Amino acid sequence: MHGLINRSIQCFLRDTYGVASWSAIARTAGLGFDNFEPLLIHDTALTEAVIEAAARHLQRPRETVLEDLGTYLVSHPNLEALRRLLRFGGVSFQDFLYSMEDLPEHGRLGLPDLEVPEFMLMDQGEGRFLLHVSKLIDGVGHVTVGLLRAMADDYGALVLLDHMGVEAGREVVAVHLLDHAFAEGRRFELAMPGA
Repeated sequence: MHGLINRSIQCFLRDTYGVASWSAIARTAGLGFDNFEPLLIHDTALTEAVIEAAARHLQRPRETVLEDLGTYLVSHPNLEALRRLLRFGGVSFQDFLYSMEDLPEHGRLGLPDLEVPEFMLMDQGEGRFLLHVSKLIDGVGHVTVGLLRAMADDYGALVLLDHMGVEAGREVVAVHLLDHAFAEGRRFELAMPGA
């Protein structure tokens, strides 16, 4: 697993639950170090150990921890650059959904060895979609649910999201877009602030 992904998990746990919680989770997971190096590659088993240790330490279901991670990736001020990158997917939440199939390719432009899930979107009509997510880790679909929920809020869209389980080796997320303009979305401009 790419160190950037592991570092994102570390930052989520540290920023959300505090340094002491992160230290306890790192010890329980048997890391043997305090911080993931963003550019190193680690065995996926280490990532799984951190997620399991976090769920136990926080006394929360693994799925909830992963969904909160997905939300953090879009909504935390420290990750404004990722939010901006995702917002380039389109002017509406539906545009963003259609752009998700291109996200892995865009991510690898900057980091060729970055492993990210592959997405396949199926439009079922009337605002209903199925998003198939390749398994990077068990529960990656729950991370996707959190990310989609935060992006819907960012766009001001009203959506229902449901993790449907695994089909043909991919996790499936059902998306029902009820209203494109339910609320005022977060401000977004193509130019960086101060540019």
